[in-house]
Amino acid sequence: MPADQKIRRAATSLADPAAAAAALADALGQERTALVLLFCAPEQVSPALAESLTAAFGPATLLAGCSTAGEITPTGYGRGGIAGVSFAAPDFQAAARRIPDIRAFGVADGAALVQACLRDLEERAPGRGPDSMFALLLIDGLDACEEAVVSALHRELGPIPLFGGSAGDDLRFTRTTILWEGAFHPHSAILVLISTDHPFQVFKTEHFAVGEGKMVVTEADPARRVVSEINAEPAAQEYARLVGLPPGSLDPMKFASHPVVVRVAGVPYVRSIQKVNADDSLTFFCAIDEGIVLTNAAALDLAQDLERQFADLRHELGPPELVIGCDCILRGLEIRQKGLEGRISALMAANNVIGFHTYGEQYHAMHVNQTFTGVAIGRKA
Repeated sequence: MPADQKIRRAATSLADPAAAAAALADALGQERTALVLLFCAPEQVSPALAESLTAAFGPATLLAGCSTAGEITPTGYGRGGIAGVSFAAPDFQAAARRIPDIRAFGVADGAALVQACLRDLEERAPGRGPDSMFALLLIDGLDACEEAVVSALHRELGPIPLFGGSAGDDLRFTRTTILWEGAFHPHSAILVLISTDHPFQVFKTEHFAVGEGKMVVTEADPARRVVSEINAEPAAQEYARLVGLPPGSLDPMKFASHPVVVRVAGVPYVRSIQKVNADDSLTFFCAIDEGIVLTNAAALDLAQDLERQFADLRHELGPPELVIGCDCILRGLEIRQKGLEGRISALMAANNVIGFHTYGEQYHAMHVNQTFTGVAIGRKA
């Protein structure tokens, strides 16, 4: 490892909390550590792990993370472990704040949170402007609050680009958590602002084109992201009919292969389905409301799209020193279904990606689904 390396990546699959924390601290620890990010499989999440991490890295280390639906490690995709990355000063400075309860978060809270992080960054990196900063949001993936939180933060961030991911629990859909100050917290989020003199680019990509079949949401519960009727028919039955599937066959794999999109200002955004309910309603991963017109999406080649995205990033930045990646769990299911894990893992490893499979992604002011979003960081000139 070069002596001037300011970014370190690592992963562990050790099950013992103290041993896992020690291994991560040994691999990620460096002088003048500015930030450590950790992405933890749900079976790793425990009070003992949180306490062990604080002890191993030291209470003064800014350490944040979340539970996952799968990890992206230095060697590609992994499950059941912990993936992490550390950043060191002076190349990187960071500030972070936790939102204790995202269910009660408003515009005024967003302004106060962002301003507090900016003040911290100004103290640690005086003179660096917004063009040197990007924002990462890690947020509970089961509270259906992403849209409100992202909107409130984006309003105050202004030109500072934001990306992020919704915490997962490997398709259990029972409890997702945020790691902060020696504990794993439900119903929470963390905003991390990072300032750097390295070149970087926040990006988003997806591999779908708009299809032909139209679906009008005729009955919904927006607060719960539940659609009861599509085209005045039971939602699951009508969705299955329009995408050409037997109604009884609907499961996460089918939803991954047959998403729907909504147009916002002429731009298509995927609205992925989480599950079918006993009453034939559908629960979505993203905001949904009555009157919205959905269109079935035609899948393109996922691997080719990702290769193109990394080629574009390399053209802009050169070989990336790091990519923090938030990859939708439905993409992960499609990758497994099509036998692409080896190819995509190699691509992730070749581009130095660290991250996790999410229950949704954040990009600027939007909460989105079935995308790969993140930040690519290049070598300093």
